[in-house]
Amino acid sequence: MKKILFLIIIVGLSLNGYSQNEISTKFKAVPPKKKEAIPPKVNLPKVKPYVADEIPKNDFIVPKNDVINPDEVYKKNQDLGSFNTSSVTAKFRYRDAAYVDGDKIRVYLNDKMIQPEVLLNGEFQGFEITLEKGVNKIDFEALNEGFAPPNTAEFQVYDDKGTVVASNQWNIGLGFKATIILMKE
Repeated sequence: MKKILFLIIIVGLSLNGYSQNEISTKFKAVPPKKKEAIPPKVNLPKVKPYVADEIPKNDFIVPKNDVINPDEVYKKNQDLGSFNTSSVTAKFRYRDAAYVDGDKIRVYLNDKMIQPEVLLNGEFQGFEITLEKGVNKIDFEALNEGFAPPNTAEFQVYDDKGTVVASNQWNIGLGFKATIILMKE
């Protein structure tokens, strides 16, 4: 038993003598080489204001009238179309079309408020109306633009047989309306 214990001690000491000591106070890391990032050279086209009398050749021009202001895209009323139907009723379904961000709307039927405030969420919600003979105008007014402008929604209109009459989206700014017209024959 003493011989086995002696052998284990000798082997243990010899292994310790050959082991590598990686953590040392003398160790210093090699610093990385410093390289300056040089951006690639890009030849951009010249941009000149549009002048009707001058038509430059091989130059890029931006006509002043062709520049689109992003605010003007949705800061106006939106026409969602006019549709003919012989249906007695129409069912409207709508939901937030993009990021659910707290968009709110007000709904009018022939300029009479039928829903004072609706919070658009990710699930379809809506209402059903009885159509009058002739013009039935439905307006969706944006009460806000949520956290991510503009006020966006996807909507669907079904007739009394469950057939889709219209399907579209609106993108309107605060106070503006998206209007759809159903013409009952």
